[in-house]
Amino acid sequence: MDCRPFRVEDTVGQGTLAAVAEPKYWHLRTVLLRTMDTEFSTGQVLPNERELSARFGVARATLRQALDQLELEGRLVRRRGIGTLVAAPRVGIPVSGREGGRGSAVHGGQEWKVVDCTTGPASAALARTLGLAEGDQVHTVRRTRVVQGVTVAAESLHVPSAALPHLAVVVDGNDRARGVLRQLERVGVDGQSRSVELGVAESAEAALLERPPGTPVLVVTTQYAAAGRLAAVAVSTYRADTCKLTFGESGVAVKVAGEVKAAAVS
Repeated sequence: MDCRPFRVEDTVGQGTLAAVAEPKYWHLRTVLLRTMDTEFSTGQVLPNERELSARFGVARATLRQALDQLELEGRLVRRRGIGTLVAAPRVGIPVSGREGGRGSAVHGGQEWKVVDCTTGPASAALARTLGLAEGDQVHTVRRTRVVQGVTVAAESLHVPSAALPHLAVVVDGNDRARGVLRQLERVGVDGQSRSVELGVAESAEAALLERPPGTPVLVVTTQYAAAGRLAAVAVSTYRADTCKLTFGESGVAVKVAGEVKAAAVS
């Protein structure tokens, strides 16, 4: 038996991976994580950049890259006039049920706020998702989810017009959004499925989340069924640095300003 240790080599064309050197900032990120876990507690302020770069023997530019990465991951929080703090760990509370079905109602410290509501022809991609013909009319309600005053998610809820035949004609805006949500409640959702994937915030979602484009997000796509047919699709974009979602029976845990807050799901 060949007992030589496995070594990843540059064997292009042979189906194996090429060895890649670990960037200095990434190695420093790992070292900083170990240091934070052993020497610092939640909410504690880290030493300034000059002290940290001297301690670990790295350039300030490398240190900033590592700190930026840890902030992006939600492990650090920067506060103007205070410094860089160790963020609270994200704690997951199971999520179930149809989220925020009542528009902008407040439940358990969370609030869904309507941004706008439009009705128009479905694009080719949206038509495929909803099982419609391209150009069929679709209602789209955009909302944000706010917890303890912090926007943690943006959602686009797409409902085929044919699924809401009794929707009254109302003006655009909050009244129309409330009408779509109210009629969807009356239709009676009898089944749903969810999928979650990691993504980055595009310009529109980033603006609603008050984060720069490219910010890591968790994209939750929920399909709602009624009477054996697809009734609506919601695409919810959660800040990955703030939220940790798990699936079960109660709600969603979000980390806001260094504290973990539980938000009930209606």
